[in-house]
Amino acid sequence: MMENKVFMSFTFYSTILILKMYVVAIITGQVRLRKKAFANPEDALRNGGLQYYREDPDVERCRRAHHNDMENIFPFLFLGAIYSLLDPSPTVARIHFFIFCVGRIIHTIAYLLQLKAPTRSVAYSVAQLPCFSMALQILLATTPYW
Repeated sequence: MMENKVFMSFTFYSTILILKMYVVAIITGQVRLRKKAFANPEDALRNGGLQYYREDPDVERCRRAHHNDMENIFPFLFLGAIYSLLDPSPTVARIHFFIFCVGRIIHTIAYLLQLKAPTRSVAYSVAQLPCFSMALQILLATTPYW
């Protein structure tokens, strides 16, 4: 596997995306602490009382960004891994992975910083293009075997 340039590129971009998801989780925790909005009563009690067992719009925004990452990055991890096994052009594959990664980073920044529309939806849409491309190529390569 380590000799597969496409898989190594996929591994690099996937790791960047996983680290980005960890950063969003940390940001969510920090916003919870700053806003004193805890999801569990025991956390609220530890940080001032049950009145802090509540929702907050800023925390919910972070949670939605994280949830959106899970809905999009997990399928990318599957598609990219299988796509890497199809022996695609390393340059084309790298472009697929790069576009998805940059699109997801811009999407997260737009989500968390509440950037003007349609920044977030454009980033989302652009990031979906390589996923659809990889899915189509996987289907074309595997159709003879169904």
